[in-house]
Amino acid sequence: MPKLLISLSTVLLLTASIPSQAAPQLTSVYTSLEEGNCKTLEANEDEAGWYKGRCKGISGYNLLLMEGDLRQTLTIVDPKNKEFPLDLWSTVSSGFSSLGAKAEWRVKKQGNKTIPVALIVRFNASENPEKPEQTTSYLVVSKITNNEMCVTDVVKPNAKANEQARALADQAANKACKAQPT
Repeated sequence: MPKLLISLSTVLLLTASIPSQAAPQLTSVYTSLEEGNCKTLEANEDEAGWYKGRCKGISGYNLLLMEGDLRQTLTIVDPKNKEFPLDLWSTVSSGFSSLGAKAEWRVKKQGNKTIPVALIVRFNASENPEKPEQTTSYLVVSKITNNEMCVTDVVKPNAKANEQARALADQAANKACKAQPT
């Protein structure tokens, strides 16, 4: 019995001395989505109106902000210029919409590199045709992986929406893309 106790004690001691491989701590970096900070790529001022602008992101990523028929959406552009449309007007709401002024990138550090793993944006939608001035302000979480960038979660307004969106963003890489309504 004493040998067994010594062996168990040794295993526990060795296990405790091995550094844990905890998940890297994620932090936030913010970039602007305001038209003045985005380079206009296309614009049409007619009645339907169309705008497409490239907003600077981080670590070689950019965001294409598009507006048509009083609805906005984003496309994530990776460092290789591959585009990943988020289709916010179908994955979140088809109502008249606008994006918040900034994008929140959830990032991890690897050495001296900053690697984005998720994106959070505010999406304000007018969903009541009887009262178009009333909007619902959602937080939209999108994952960023080497192969896939898409909306994974939509956080409805609540007192802890920001914290909830960050927690969902920190787990987004392992989540499925939100299905678009048919």
